[in-house]
Amino acid sequence: MTLAPPPPLSSTSVLRLRLVSQPAHGHMALRIDGAWWPHSPDLASELPRLLGGLPHSWGQITSVLVDATVWSPFPGRLPVANQVVRLRRTTTQRSPTTVCLLAPGRGRWDLLVVPPAATDAEAGRLMQSMATVVKDSVGLGVAVR
Repeated sequence: MTLAPPPPLSSTSVLRLRLVSQPAHGHMALRIDGAWWPHSPDLASELPRLLGGLPHSWGQITSVLVDATVWSPFPGRLPVANQVVRLRRTTTQRSPTTVCLLAPGRGRWDLLVVPPAATDAEAGRLMQSMATVVKDSVGLGVAVR
């Protein structure tokens, strides 16, 4: 995946993302692959930062599914680092809120979305919950990267 150079670092440009490692070969995939704490509800400005910080092994994310009620209005397509990402909306209420990232031929990743307005303490608890023990569908603990 070709990525644009990251913007200059500032307190609002730091990517707040925690990923869990994938289960060993032969085990069921995790339902939640990590947690993301965006700085604002503006998906068009937050998504490029997220996609730029993902592991290269995830491949080129071409489609993103989000809960439309969580984000301010956004277009159906968004140019990100010399590619077009299709943005799809769902109105299904999910608790917790997630963002689903799709990469053809590579897979699907679901990230818990920490509300942008969360306090540092609230966000810290949610992000840390990804660091404790994440259970996959066969009950095995999965370490955090």
